Amino acid sequence: MSLAAYCVVCCRRMGTSTPPPKSSTSWKDIRNIIKFTGSLILGSSLFLTYELLALKKSLTLDTQVVEREKMKSYICMHTVLDKRENYGLLYQARKELHKTVRRILATSAKILQGPFADTFSTVDIEDHECDAWLLLKKSRSGDRTARLQAVQAMSEAHHWHDYQYRTIAQACDLRTRIGLARSQESDLRFFLPPPPIPALNDDTSIEEELRHLLASLPQTELDECIQYFTSLALSESSQSLAAQKGGLWCFGGNGLPYAESFGEVPSVTVEMFCLEALVKHSEIPSHCDKIEENGGLQLLQKLYQLHKDCLKVQRHIIRIIGNMALNEHLHSTIVHAGWVSLLAEALKSHHIVEASHAARTLANLDRETVQEKYQDGVYVLHPQCRTSQPIKADVLFIHGLMGAAFKTWRQQDQALTEKVSGDETRYTTCWPKTWLARDCPALRIISVEYDTSLSDWRARCPTERKTIAFRSNELLQKLRAAGVGDRPMVWVSHSMGGLLVKKMLLEASQNPEMSSVIDNTRGIIFYSVPHHGSHLADYSVNVRYLLFPSLEVKELSKDCPALKALQDDFLKFAKDRNFQVLSFVETLPTCIGSMLKLHVVPVDSADLGIGDLIPVDVNHLNICKPKKKDAFLYQRTLQFIREALAKDLEN
Repeated sequence: MSLAAYCVVCCRRMGTSTPPPKSSTSWKDIRNIIKFTGSLILGSSLFLTYELLALKKSLTLDTQVVEREKMKSYICMHTVLDKRENYGLLYQARKELHKTVRRILATSAKILQGPFADTFSTVDIEDHECDAWLLLKKSRSGDRTARLQAVQAMSEAHHWHDYQYRTIAQACDLRTRIGLARSQESDLRFFLPPPPIPALNDDTSIEEELRHLLASLPQTELDECIQYFTSLALSESSQSLAAQKGGLWCFGGNGLPYAESFGEVPSVTVEMFCLEALVKHSEIPSHCDKIEENGGLQLLQKLYQLHKDCLKVQRHIIRIIGNMALNEHLHSTIVHAGWVSLLAEALKSHHIVEASHAARTLANLDRETVQEKYQDGVYVLHPQCRTSQPIKADVLFIHGLMGAAFKTWRQQDQALTEKVSGDETRYTTCWPKTWLARDCPALRIISVEYDTSLSDWRARCPTERKTIAFRSNELLQKLRAAGVGDRPMVWVSHSMGGLLVKKMLLEASQNPEMSSVIDNTRGIIFYSVPHHGSHLADYSVNVRYLLFPSLEVKELSKDCPALKALQDDFLKFAKDRNFQVLSFVETLPTCIGSMLKLHVVPVDSADLGIGDLIPVDVNHLNICKPKKKDAFLYQRTLQFIREALAKDLEN
């Protein structure tokens, strides 16, 4: 308005002024015209600059503000504009100008890029933002194939902004969240941090909370081993509380046993007792419901975060969650408790044991792509993530006496400098996962774990007396639940594990429901399996008053009738089925303690009676631990697996 008034005044001055002499009129007119046009141009420029800056500000997205808002819950609010802003010519002009610019931008976007989907037809969204929302919508499709494709595309997206990952994390459903956790390349920003957990009261400790959780679980109709672990955890907890008050350190108390049993960190040891008891309880479905009802998921998560540097504690906790995940009605509770983000992080750990425990739990949660259920002690070494690679066969690893699902199958121990190099091709803590998975990616590789002991003095559960027959039936049921028998397979066993394999196959041959296990068995590898007994068992029995040999060791004695019957029955059965068999045997003695050397399995005992028998210059412990990838022990094993499964891997 001021600009228009100024122009009118200038024109009136030009019209009412007396005509000057002709010599100066033209120059004055030129100056007036310059003043008029200059003012007009300057005012117009200022006006357009202001409007363009205002338009740019209205179209610019403050990513920092968005990032803060995305971290919050989405709340839709209806904004009421001040009616006074609707008045005025300037407001209407700005509104029309903005509409025009938006139409121009929308038209150019359609011409240059093509139209977006109807749901996302806006010029304020970028291409990668459009992809995120389209994938999120696709992940909720009724078509399973479309959902899997959407999750895979999300996991491969590494160019999005932080707020976009947070958006997906907040908006995705349970299936998508678990699928992203099981995707190898997925970004951890897809997972929101676990919800905050209330702090403990001043008068309670996490040890006390664990004790209350254990005490709240049913204590009747329990296995003797579960009763043992529960009573041990509760009694040791009470001793720990008494120790804090100084009662155990007097001369009249039992402070010495307490010090001997706990060592330097009694609280961690007590927590381990409680966790071992909870592992046993979590194998019972009804007890899993009680653990969830009494806040066990939150308590375990608190303990998990408290012991980030203690892998043993974390593994026990993940074992419990993995057992609870076998019950599908608890899946939503586990996910909402924030466990998926912790499991996704653990799956990417460079510690094979930790990653394998997390892989088992996530596989039990993933009902979209996994039909099998992996019970406690059954671990998938490959593939641990979702994969497009078709799985055509299984290889099963069964450890022996005093072995484990991972440490038994590590590379032969080398110098410390070679171990810490970080190069898995030079040293691996589990060669089936590192070497075999790369050489045969179409295999599903499973390793089994069960508790054993040389002596009843060292038994984890003194009340547990499990024969080979009992263990084989227990393992066979677990393996069948994991889908073993649905594909062609090769068994790989060490020491007593070979006896379990023989017993499992004999039991499966007598059960029509297990016939697929027999039909799909292509071959068996035995690493120093005492088919005819072990010198270790003979020595232990002879000095039984000193060692108190366990039941497993007694069954390895040459004079054991059950061992002889097992050998005779299996030899006849294997010949009838024409199984391919490869056996390795040690030639060097093994150090048992600091004073005893034994040739645990002699050559004649490792001879099954069929197949090839290959002596190797190693001891009993290293017979299943190749020195390196190109060593004869591994290469011959790889050759046998490929030959036994040649037709199945080609099809």
